Amino acid sequence: MSGDKPVPEPPTFPGRSWLLPSALLDADHDPENGHPGRPPKRTARDWVVDFTCFLLAVFIGLLGVETVRSEPDLPQAFAVVDQVLGALACAAVWLRRRWPVGLAVAMVPVCFVSNTAGGAGLVALFTLTVHRPFRHVAWVAGASVALIPLFFWLRPDPEVSYPWAVFLAALLTAAIVGWGMFVRSKRQLMLSFRDRARRAETEAALRAEQAQRLAREDIAREMHDVLAHRLTLLSVHAGALEFRPDAPQAEIARAAGVIRESAHEALQDLREIIGVLRAGEPDDADRPQPTLAALDTLVSESREAGMKVVLDHDVTDRAAVPAAVGRTAYRIAQECLTNARKHAPGAEVTVTVSGAPGDGLTVSVRNPPPSGEVPPVPGSGQGLIGLTERATLAGGRLDHGPDQDGGFGVRAWLPWG
Repeated sequence: MSGDKPVPEPPTFPGRSWLLPSALLDADHDPENGHPGRPPKRTARDWVVDFTCFLLAVFIGLLGVETVRSEPDLPQAFAVVDQVLGALACAAVWLRRRWPVGLAVAMVPVCFVSNTAGGAGLVALFTLTVHRPFRHVAWVAGASVALIPLFFWLRPDPEVSYPWAVFLAALLTAAIVGWGMFVRSKRQLMLSFRDRARRAETEAALRAEQAQRLAREDIAREMHDVLAHRLTLLSVHAGALEFRPDAPQAEIARAAGVIRESAHEALQDLREIIGVLRAGEPDDADRPQPTLAALDTLVSESREAGMKVVLDHDVTDRAAVPAAVGRTAYRIAQECLTNARKHAPGAEVTVTVSGAPGDGLTVSVRNPPPSGEVPPVPGSGQGLIGLTERATLAGGRLDHGPDQDGGFGVRAWLPWG
């Protein structure tokens, strides 16, 4: 009986926690269709185990037949009833999986009346102990043990004394209960291990999914910060060529050169990001990431595009600025210049960078309100959100909003030292 069918593995449901192992041991459910109250389909192994339990009950019942025949004062009719009840009890062993509690309860009075039903009663008690909580086992086993002295008082064993017969029967009942509890505990332990393994796999999958999501967000933020600046330059100069077809040849050539250079830089930046998606190419490592030292170049590009930019760089030792902090400051200034070019064309933009080791690095970008009416430009507002996230990830903070005079300002603080 120790080879009884293992309890089916708990089904998984998205967004729900698994059942406890004890609940799985106590539940009559179909692991294939999930309908409660339906017995699981027997496998070949289940049939072997059930047939073994049936043969064991029959074997013990046959031993009981010899005991019944050796009772001198037992009426013949009662002996026949004893054997009939024993045969029915052995046949009922096949129902032990479906109704473990009902079968065990029914076996208590049957075993009190029939000596040949003892084997079936032991199998039913073992099944109850394995599949149901101890409170059910305590009632059934307690009732069985309480009836043992009365049973041997009414039907004494001709070969064993009364005290020994009561002791051995009680000991056998306790052994069956102990064996069943051991099997149940072992199954609960295995189910707990499986549950922990499933939880560990699920948590690992969630962590991997979160890492992928963060990586996608970081790549999307990088693409926005890098490409928005280049494409805005393209849009400004292409618009100038469109609305001023009669411009001087030198100005048209300069605008075309800026468009060509911006398109080339945009393609290089896009190639760099795609290289990250492809786990990096050899050429990608040769291209350095922008730092605070590249801020002068960024301002020069904006001035060449026709912007009025004032740079107030108060950091004397720029090489001492950590690369990650400098890159974050560069991206903040780049996005702010892009937004100013789109939403406040013609306005003078002031970029202020100050700080020292231990005090942090402060980047401030401000522009006054634009003169005249500004045509609507496409924008989703994700740039400032991305800047806030970038500053937060770097351990700093970022504030932005309109000024009292109608202008707009962005101020970021980044840790340094």
